[in-house]
Order: sequence, then C-alpha cells, then structure tokens
Amino acid sequence: MRPPLSLILLIAVVVALAKLAGYASVRLRQPAVLGKLLVGLVLGPSLLDILHRGPLASPEAEVVLEELAQLGVLLLMFIAGLEIEFEAMLRYSRISLLAGTLGVLAPVVLGALVASLFGFALKLAIFVGIVLAATSVSISAQTLMELGALRTRLGVALLGAAVVDDVLVILALSVFTALAGGSGHGAWSVFLTVLRMLAFFALAYAIGARFLGRIGRRVERLPVSEALAAYTLVVILLFSWAAEALGGVASITGAFLAGLLLSRTPLRDEIEERIHGLAYSWLVPIFFVNIGLQANIRQLQGGAIPFALAVVAVALLSKVIGCGSGARLGGCTLPESLQLGVGMISRGEVGLIVASIGLSTGLVGQEVFAAVVLTVLATTLLTPAALRALNPQRAPEPTPIPQPEDGG
Repeated sequence: MRPPLSLILLIAVVVALAKLAGYASVRLRQPAVLGKLLVGLVLGPSLLDILHRGPLASPEAEVVLEELAQLGVLLLMFIAGLEIEFEAMLRYSRISLLAGTLGVLAPVVLGALVASLFGFALKLAIFVGIVLAATSVSISAQTLMELGALRTRLGVALLGAAVVDDVLVILALSVFTALAGGSGHGAWSVFLTVLRMLAFFALAYAIGARFLGRIGRRVERLPVSEALAAYTLVVILLFSWAAEALGGVASITGAFLAGLLLSRTPLRDEIEERIHGLAYSWLVPIFFVNIGLQANIRQLQGGAIPFALAVVAVALLSKVIGCGSGARLGGCTLPESLQLGVGMISRGEVGLIVASIGLSTGLVGQEVFAAVVLTVLATTLLTPAALRALNPQRAPEPTPIPQPEDGG
C-alpha cells in the first residue's frame, strides 16, 4: 500500500478509536484523555505495533502522524491559554512562581540522589535530575477542562507554574552544559540564555498586547472565508516557532502565551469557537494517541527495571512534594496544594528532548533513556486518573461553546 493511502487509513483508525476510547472512559467515570492514552499504548510497539506491521506500516505515515500530533499539542495549549484570564495569571503569580521553582529543585535533588545510589557518577546523576525536572501539563490542562476546573485558582496556578518550570529547566540545562563543558565562557553562556528568554517574553507580550487584537478585528472584516481562523492559526504557529527558535523555551509555551494574549481581546469567544472544532475533531486526539504509539515498554529488561522503577517513583513524589510545598507556601489550601502537585507530575516532550540530548552526546545510555520513556508513560497515564480522583465533579464553567461529551 502506498504511503499516502497508509496515512489516510492510519488517521481514520486513530481518530475513530480515540473518540470511542474517550467515550468509554467517560462512561467509566474517568477522564476521556485516559482512554486515548491507553489506545495509543495498545496500538504502539508495546503491544500491537501497528506502525511497523500490516496495512498501516509506513515510515512516512509515522513521521506525518508525529507532526500532526505536535500541531495537536500546540492547539491544545493555545486553547488552555485562551481559557485563562491574563489578570488571573498575575493574581496567582506568587503561587505559580513558588510551585514552579520548588517543582524543579525537588526532582533535580532527589533524582540526582537516587541515580547516585545506583552507582552513577555525580555529573550523570545531576543530569538525570534535570531530566526529571521537566514537566508537561497538556494532559493536566485537558483533564481540568473536562472537570470544569481550568479557570479556578488551581488551574490558573498550574499553568503558570508550568511556564516557570519550562524556563527553569532550560536554564538548568544551559548551566549544566556550560559547567560540564569546562569552557571559560560558562557564565557568559548562562547570561545570554537568560537574556534570550527575557527578551522573548518581553517582545511577545509587547507585540501581543498592542497588535494582536487590532489586526484580528481588521482580518475579521475581510471578505475571506474563515479569515479569523486562518489568522489565529498563523499567530499560534508564529508564537510557537519564536518561543523555541528565538526564546529557547518549548514551543508549547509560545502557543500558551498566544492564547493568553488573545484571551484579552473582544474576539476571544469567536476565536475559541473557530479553533475548538479544528483541534478536537482530529489533531488533539491524534496527539494523545501518539504518546502511546511512541512508547515501548519492551525496551526495559533485566537489571534496568529496578532503576527505571526508582526513577518513576522519584518522578511522582518529587513533583508532589516540590510543587505542593510551593503552592502551600503561596497560600493554597492543603487539598489544592496536593492537586497542583499531582497536576505537575506528567512528563512529556521536554523531558524526552533533554534525555535525547544526553543520549546523542553519549552522556547517558539506553538504560537511562528507557527509564525516562517509562517515566513519561507512567506519569502520563496516572495524572488524569489521579486528578479526577482528587477533584470532585464540578459543573462546567459558563462558556459560549458546548464542550464535547468525551472532552475531545
């Protein structure tokens, strides 16, 4: 079967099964995202491995599906940003700053300690800790949206803490690289990294606050079909590109920032209506299923299993302890602090990227990388169910857009 036909069939199968799994998960009183993740795990190399055998096998189709998944997570984080009021982010900035900062320090310290106990050298042990510090709240954001809790203090603080986490992890990696490299320009390199991040956030805010709404209103009046939707997509993609290429932070941070800035414009509701259908009809479900498709638990064998399980345990506890303590110091109640800590345990693309850097440079081997993959998988599967258990079912927030029953 030619690759284009394989891709067509693959997308059809993935989207259909994702929606069915989401519906089944909701019927079982679990977040819809959990069903999608499990479908990906069943279809992936851990069990059926549909991308490498049968009529769906095609390297080209696999690459395209991965790219579509990346677009899906960008749209998901944009919608999360669109749901949040900018003033609310500022109001809870103290909680976000403390939770994000302690949520990075705890995994670095505990991760390095556990790696040292397994015989790793100090340099490698610290790198393992940095890998575990990276978080990915796209799963938590989706779960909180399903529970109608994204606009609460918990949801706003969680997303703010994720931005702080992203910045600090990239900064920690830069410091580690500069010091480990033994270069005399270490301090200068760190300074440039910080300056680059600050410049991006300042420029993105200045442009967004001043021009995005004005341009959007003019675009809306153009005699062009779906002009506002096209304009919004361009903004999402440009901010995502600029975040990583110019600011040195994750592209999902740029997408979230774009949503946060456009949420301040009068076009917010209309933009959400346009993008919601595009995102949840296929791209977001593809993203969730693709997480399972990329995981391969068969890579863990023999002596690597105890280390991998220890890494997973540290990944779970360190975020709950670190982020939860930060939230408590910031003024959250004990239940809110626990919920925020649990919401931050999911690891994702940032952790895998950091681990891949270590693998490509020879700093870590397959044993560590496989442990990271298992950590991403375990934390991703546990997060939505844990959040659902800790959050009593809430009535959905008032919104002009009807949410789909299975949450996408």
